[in-house]
Amino acid sequence: MLAYIGTQTGGASRGIYELELDPAIGSLSAPRLAAATENPTFLALAPGGRVLYAAGGPSRASEADPGGFVCGFALEAASGRLSPLNRMGAGSGRTTHVAVDSTGRMVLAADYHGGAVCAYTVGLDGALTARSALLKTTGPLGPNRARQDRPHPHSVTVSPGNGFAIVCDLGLDRVLLFRIDPGSGSLEPHSTPRVVFPPGSGPRHSAFSGDGRFLYVANELDSSVCALAWDESAGALEFLQKISTLPAGFRGESIVAEIRIHPSGRHLYVSNRGHDSIATFSRDPSTGGLAAARFVPSGGGHPRNFALSRDGRWLLCANRDAGNVVSFRVAEETGALDPAGFQAKIPEPVCVLFRG
Repeated sequence: MLAYIGTQTGGASRGIYELELDPAIGSLSAPRLAAATENPTFLALAPGGRVLYAAGGPSRASEADPGGFVCGFALEAASGRLSPLNRMGAGSGRTTHVAVDSTGRMVLAADYHGGAVCAYTVGLDGALTARSALLKTTGPLGPNRARQDRPHPHSVTVSPGNGFAIVCDLGLDRVLLFRIDPGSGSLEPHSTPRVVFPPGSGPRHSAFSGDGRFLYVANELDSSVCALAWDESAGALEFLQKISTLPAGFRGESIVAEIRIHPSGRHLYVSNRGHDSIATFSRDPSTGGLAAARFVPSGGGHPRNFALSRDGRWLLCANRDAGNVVSFRVAEETGALDPAGFQAKIPEPVCVLFRG
């Protein structure tokens, strides 16, 4: 199983790395540089797996030259080798998240530092052809003065029906809804443009259930997950549940990072930075409800991101501060994580993307 690792490049890292997971025992190959690029902090594959996109930008962007961009790489079917296609500026600060619509004709990115969401049209070869939209996010700020000093759109998730972009804005305590049109690349605020979250929660990343009926939002600042019902025809979200990602009685400092749903739909995972763990929730596919979590150490400091293999048997976790990627077996029935005993050393890993 081939996985790509996005990194922060302010130190020893040079860009996107690749490594192989042995699905028999969970061992990891020595990482290889797949593509040199600046701060590829989030990665996404186009449908069909022919193209990989990365959000990025310089470590020292300025207001005069924000430098944020999205870049595309052609992915060779046999070897998985990456070849640069092109890159296109975001027109704002450094992009932190990227997503591709289900047709592969539109790429969307979130700019946390510049407070904007941008869209790109895509050519037949997967190269970006134009930046088709750049929208600033606006609204009342959350109460956390240190982290909610201005709008901070942190992620973009495309809805299951491909009609909407769901944007988590950490600074505004809101999930914003935009209508998308892959044909033209347009990005427009929905008639019901936002869902207000509890003050100080700080929505970060989101994930839809496989059946498209539920959306789950990982809230960075108060270490929680919110479950919401989703109506694609109306573009409407309805709150169902909020649950902590930390053990009862935990008093240290911790913030949430990534959220993923197991392919079976029966388990949901969230990483905690500070507690340095992965929380495993049981999920009721019929109601969308989550049960209290179990916890396993992430295998290093600051588990920024993780990903599940397509068959749901393996999880790879990127621990930024430890500079490692760690493999875990996933129990089929319970979803419990068991460290496989293997790691790969990579400078400042912050994103994991299985090839497929």
